[in-house]
Amino acid sequence: MNVQKPANAPLKGAVNTDLRHDSAIKHVTGRAEYCDDIAEPIGTLHAYLGLSTKAHALLRDVDLSAVRAAPGVIGVLTAEDIPGVNDVSPTGRNDEPIFATEKVEFWGQPIFAVVAETRDAARRAAKLAQITYEDLPHALDPEAALEAGMGYVTPPLTLKRGEAESAMDNAAHRIKGKLRVGGQDHMYLEGHIAFAIPGEDDDVIVHSSTQHPSEAQHMVAHVLGVPSNAVVINVRRMGGGFGGKETQMNLFCSVAAVAAKKWNRAVKIRPDRDDDMSATGKRHDFVIDYEVGFDDDGLIEAVTGDFAARCGFSSDLSGPVTDRALFHADNAYYYPNVLLNSHPMKTNTVSNTAFRGFGGPQGVIAAERIMEEIAYHRGLDSLEVRKRNFYGDNGRDVTPYHQTVEDNIAPRICQELEDSADYRARRQAILDWNARGGAIRKGIALTPVKFGISFTATWYNQAGALLHIYSDGSVHLNHGGTEMGQGLNTKIAQIVADELQVDFDTIKITKTTTEKVPNTSATAASSGSDLNGMAAQDAARQIKERLMVFAAEHWKTDASAVRFLPNAVQVGDEIISFCDFIKQAYMARVHLSAAGFYKTPKIHWNRETGQGRPFYYYAYGAACSEVSVDTLTGEYRVERTDILHDVGKSLNPILDVGQVEGAFIQGMGWLTTEELWWDDQGQLRTHAPSTYKIPLASDRPRIFNTNLATWSENKEHTIKRSKAVGEPPFMLGISVFEALSHAVASVADYRECPRLDAPATPERVLMAVERLRG
Repeated sequence: MNVQKPANAPLKGAVNTDLRHDSAIKHVTGRAEYCDDIAEPIGTLHAYLGLSTKAHALLRDVDLSAVRAAPGVIGVLTAEDIPGVNDVSPTGRNDEPIFATEKVEFWGQPIFAVVAETRDAARRAAKLAQITYEDLPHALDPEAALEAGMGYVTPPLTLKRGEAESAMDNAAHRIKGKLRVGGQDHMYLEGHIAFAIPGEDDDVIVHSSTQHPSEAQHMVAHVLGVPSNAVVINVRRMGGGFGGKETQMNLFCSVAAVAAKKWNRAVKIRPDRDDDMSATGKRHDFVIDYEVGFDDDGLIEAVTGDFAARCGFSSDLSGPVTDRALFHADNAYYYPNVLLNSHPMKTNTVSNTAFRGFGGPQGVIAAERIMEEIAYHRGLDSLEVRKRNFYGDNGRDVTPYHQTVEDNIAPRICQELEDSADYRARRQAILDWNARGGAIRKGIALTPVKFGISFTATWYNQAGALLHIYSDGSVHLNHGGTEMGQGLNTKIAQIVADELQVDFDTIKITKTTTEKVPNTSATAASSGSDLNGMAAQDAARQIKERLMVFAAEHWKTDASAVRFLPNAVQVGDEIISFCDFIKQAYMARVHLSAAGFYKTPKIHWNRETGQGRPFYYYAYGAACSEVSVDTLTGEYRVERTDILHDVGKSLNPILDVGQVEGAFIQGMGWLTTEELWWDDQGQLRTHAPSTYKIPLASDRPRIFNTNLATWSENKEHTIKRSKAVGEPPFMLGISVFEALSHAVASVADYRECPRLDAPATPERVLMAVERLRG
């Protein structure tokens, strides 16, 4: 029921104001409805995957008779039961089968699915398969893959500017090094799940926890052999995604849909956490070989780098992920001469995929290692080396991919944080503390981030929205983005509220569905608000224009005399409540619905030449972290972190601060405690919270100060001049990694770079301490 608002009352929930997440109370009370909470129709079946127990082997015999005979089992799906194509490769390379046929290529690869009356029955039956394998050689990491000649899963990329080799030869100093950077599991609270309900003819509706409903739609149609218009994907919300539900949900949606159509009953599939972690992709781990040439003052003259990634058995998104690692290998620094190469290696592991930052963090950490190397070599503060090498003017503003940096605020961000965090005095105090000796050593580091915003695949930079205003003045909002806890729906509704000048609670935010907005891009690349916000604003403006024409005609005045006020419309001297105004517009047969659309301008990219403008703009930030390390055990804790981050003119400051803090903690976890470990046979052994350690509340910095650069405003015409916030602050966690390195370096009087590999677990920290002491 619509409640009449007093004319010209203050607007509630406009942009640039703090507003809590629209589902916050539902989240904390447990009333938020996720995919597994949807009421199941009578007769709902449950599917479960049967997974490989070999890393690389021929399938000599697959005996599923015991599976079929198990209590409660309705049937089994194999590749032969796929009506369309047995493939869910997001790149169309036809290299990612739903079910393996002649051979398996990683431990945990699906071979079949069992469908039963209950999930427990399906799960138990899946273990009864009798499979005979013939082992084949396997390679599990990038270096082993290179040695075995496994080849690439997708074509590599080279970025080149200047003459790196000759500049390196002429440099006063040069350093070569190797950095190993581990992967990361998404560890979303809600795992993968799909719930398919068959319809008439070819129709099927799939409720799913996916970041990319349109891709899931196309994949299900591809697998069923039907047109996309027969498939509907619905997403109300996700319990976390972080990139892990961009392509990985294709498998589960397809299995549920095939089973639903085969038995004409609703089918749900939800794997255990162990199988979820074994069968789905993660952040790519990298082995990075770098070389840097520099002068006596630590100013870089040349950089070369080879970035070899563990991509897994298929391409998935490894091409754009490894591309983006190169795009961010400069971070905030100018390389006069540079040559960077990606090596997307095929390995006998699960196919790795998108993860917050999408390869960018692996590039940024390489840049920060180079700064660290120079600092120890020259006996300088690493922050001073960073500042000397920042992008600037006078030709020092072109990236390795030939995009000019036009909005560089990294120097200001870092200087303000250096002052507010009292970096200089604290660093000196830490040096004095460490000079006394003792088991506890301290470290401090201030690191920046420059992160490009846009999908590097140009065609993904588009979005749509559907907006209805009902005759009672209430508003129905739908857009192509997905809500995974980040507050996207709240921000988009704020944009519409601001544009129409109606209170936030007037707007109903509805589930994402392929029925309303077609051909959407994934909610990824930090683009959710940028793209969908502009599309929703476009829809609102279309309706406003019609309403202004109506008002001018109805009240016999000029359109310039029509103004939208908070919850009201002014026409000349008369003020009408928004609800009454809309009722009159409806009676006058004004069209009160609009489909909005937006595509990002200015961007272009030529992968063949390695040149272009892949990013619309850059987001910046900096973090200063201080740590204490027990050099007898390698254990450590983060004492304090100060963050200053750039989100442009914030759409919702309180939500943005939450995103910055969460991203920092997740980035810190990637570089400290989160270790993926496969045994020699290729089985992932860190496959549950019992063996894979994400940061706990007790791991957060003891003092944690987070601020937004409130003076920043995007120079580009983004939605309300805001900037993306999802991915850029993830890299601020590198400050903890660098601070640990600083503490470890103290045991050798800072004479050399400790060259910590990531994650810097207590074991690795201890080994680094012992190595330096030796």
